[in-house]
Amino acid sequence: MVDTRVDLCGITLDNPVIPASGTFGYGYEFGVLYDINCLGTFSFKGTTLNPRFGNETPRIAECPSGMLNSVGLQNPGVDTVIREELPRLAGLFRKPVMANVSGFSPEEYAEVVKRFDRSLVSGMIGWYEINISCPNVHGGGMSFGTDPNSAAEVVRAVRWMTDKPIIIKLSPNVTDVTEIAKACETEGADAVSLINTLMGMRIDLKTRRPVLANVTGGLSGPAVFPVALRMVYQTAKAVNIPVIGMGGVSSAEDVLEMMMAGAAAVEVGAANLVDPFVCRDIVRDLPAAMEKYGISKLMK
Repeated sequence: MVDTRVDLCGITLDNPVIPASGTFGYGYEFGVLYDINCLGTFSFKGTTLNPRFGNETPRIAECPSGMLNSVGLQNPGVDTVIREELPRLAGLFRKPVMANVSGFSPEEYAEVVKRFDRSLVSGMIGWYEINISCPNVHGGGMSFGTDPNSAAEVVRAVRWMTDKPIIIKLSPNVTDVTEIAKACETEGADAVSLINTLMGMRIDLKTRRPVLANVTGGLSGPAVFPVALRMVYQTAKAVNIPVIGMGGVSSAEDVLEMMMAGAAAVEVGAANLVDPFVCRDIVRDLPAAMEKYGISKLMK
């Protein structure tokens, strides 16, 4: 009998499979399809201080072995999430959930975390995943994730607002992701997650114009898996805090490969948009994959 449990910042997960933010809504959308309590946890839709409509359409472009998205952090704002989304989730999810937080200044990140942490639903939140890596918004997001000093400033601001574990979501669109990770660790981050999407674009040959209204977007899917694996490996060697691996994961074998590269847990993103049952199936297939490769336990 294999043991699929893992530890993430002092919280034990039944397995390392975590649907990634932006691909799983607020959970209940998938809860009508299967019992999402089979998951380790999930990271809910990126939440900002104020409601956001997001970028203009078209926002999605297909490409070989992946997709481009430029959604632009569409969400109802933190107060609505606290008042409506999380109470609805509480009726079907019995585990701590990961709150994904985005912002346009260190103060805004901190304020969102403060409101979550001091709300009546704060007990539902196990971790804050602080997204400093979104490539699809202007004036924030990835700008914090491409400079060690800016990343550190966000971590400092958020650290004052909560005692819960802080996970910093890192951008791959940098020269050396380990420098950003180390700066976050120094300022008190409990873990890092990577990679977010790679910058890309498509052009419509008929119109001779970019397919996306935002011109560029984030590339995700199987095409980015080798890049993600390399960055997870490098980062796990460079820091002493847990690393959550993501980027092109779509099978139990991919999960094991990420964990062999040093990941403590694994997020599944774009694959949820192709097959809404993929995370359920990965959880189901993981014990057999572990047995096949002689792995008795995943806990480090």
